[in-house]
Amino acid sequence: MAQQNETDVALIGAGVMGEAILSSLVGAVGADRVRISDGRAEYGAAVAQRHGVRWCATNAEAVDGVGAVVIAVKPKDVGGLVGGLAGVLADEALVVSVAAGIPTAFLESRLGAANPVVRVMPNTPATIGQGVSALSAGSHATAEHLERTEALLAGTGTVLRVDEAYQDVVTGISGSGPAYVFYLIDALAEAGVVGGLSREVALDLARATVAGSGAMALASGEHPAILRERVSSPAGTTVAGVRELDERGVRAAVIAAVDAARARSVELGRDLT
Repeated sequence: MAQQNETDVALIGAGVMGEAILSSLVGAVGADRVRISDGRAEYGAAVAQRHGVRWCATNAEAVDGVGAVVIAVKPKDVGGLVGGLAGVLADEALVVSVAAGIPTAFLESRLGAANPVVRVMPNTPATIGQGVSALSAGSHATAEHLERTEALLAGTGTVLRVDEAYQDVVTGISGSGPAYVFYLIDALAEAGVVGGLSREVALDLARATVAGSGAMALASGEHPAILRERVSSPAGTTVAGVRELDERGVRAAVIAAVDAARARSVELGRDLT
């Protein structure tokens, strides 16, 4: 085992989310302090070269001597991967997992040591630095470990803390949420096409409307119901449209979608325990 350097960070998994996190890691500690590994050697090496970080042929090589490791692989691959790190990863090294549905207790049991573990649920807007990540501490993680995780992920966007008991519903809202928003954008654009607009113009209108509305909701800090009322003139067009959404059960469908994603996140964790 190499001598530990607490400032060195390893990333295992260089997919879409992994690469977004990689950019944040480089910003946080510098490219010379970051190393990555990925099961797809040629692809992973290309990502490493693109970001100017060290490519490692194996996970064991990547984590040897580091102060923190970020695990960004599919949930089904986490168990075997983490088991392979036991005995290589320093006992005090921070382990950050972004795998959906995987409890910190599962990771702690596979590591066989007292490693501090932090569970994170990011989302895809992190790829443009406008994501949101919710993090939770495992049984050995302290406030200092949470602060370090926040610093490592700062480049991905908003980072906040939640109790781990709520991570599955976080997955349903913000983890899966971008898909619901893209679904809405597509529906708005399709309505524009039905109304006679070109698809290009309809998409531009839908994208900009959703982006601007989200930015306004974030900047104002007001309840969305209040913002909605400000758009809704008595007996006007917006009221007519919102009434149609209510009658067709759109609100209930969104709540059901989030709950279905939450339930699936719970299942992913149970499948591994």
